[in-house]
Amino acid sequence: MSLLHSANQDEPRPHPDVLAGKVFIVDDDVSVREALESLIRHTGLQVKSFSCAQRFLDYPHLLEPCCLLLDVSMPGVTGLELQQSIAVDKPAMPIIFITGREDARTIVQAMKAGAVEFLTKPLDIEKLLDAIQSAIARSELLVRHEVRKATVKARYRELTRREREVFALVVEGLLNREIGNALSISEITVKAHRGQVMRKMEANTLAELFRIANEISPRQPFDQPGS
Repeated sequence: MSLLHSANQDEPRPHPDVLAGKVFIVDDDVSVREALESLIRHTGLQVKSFSCAQRFLDYPHLLEPCCLLLDVSMPGVTGLELQQSIAVDKPAMPIIFITGREDARTIVQAMKAGAVEFLTKPLDIEKLLDAIQSAIARSELLVRHEVRKATVKARYRELTRREREVFALVVEGLLNREIGNALSISEITVKAHRGQVMRKMEANTLAELFRIANEISPRQPFDQPGS
């Protein structure tokens, strides 16, 4: 049985709405990988395939719009186990599961863990391409969020220890006088530190500073090595 099928029996045409991005494939069946690679390259997307989860994990990944076509049942690390790792290490990579048989329990587990789609073989070409389009569009938003978060954390690391203390107390809603009492410094010194915090974090208003604080949680040790 063919891996792919389409309502249109002609050669599948490039999908005009698929965004620029990369599609990763992890499947232990070489015929599946080759068929998917051929189809996806035809859309103009980049594609990279792997025969097992470990090879995929060993590959150096960039932060870029992408998605993963992942087989459920594989020897060694299974698709569901790989999904758990990706959720932690590659949050901007949506997963589309592919499988040879439907299993309600597996589908529920995969979707609850964040999979964007669960497709059974033979794969419907249009459904597959639509799922890839949706996944890459979602990834693009997630990548922007990750870049923003990394930028904000980098700015936070530029704050001095005292500035971090002031930052934390400002976003708790304390007034300058209260911050001064808490840190045993003058109100004038608090104002100076507060101004530095606003400048370094590139916050024009207190509301922006609160939003930034929600992104990085300044009480957490982001300045520690490896964080």
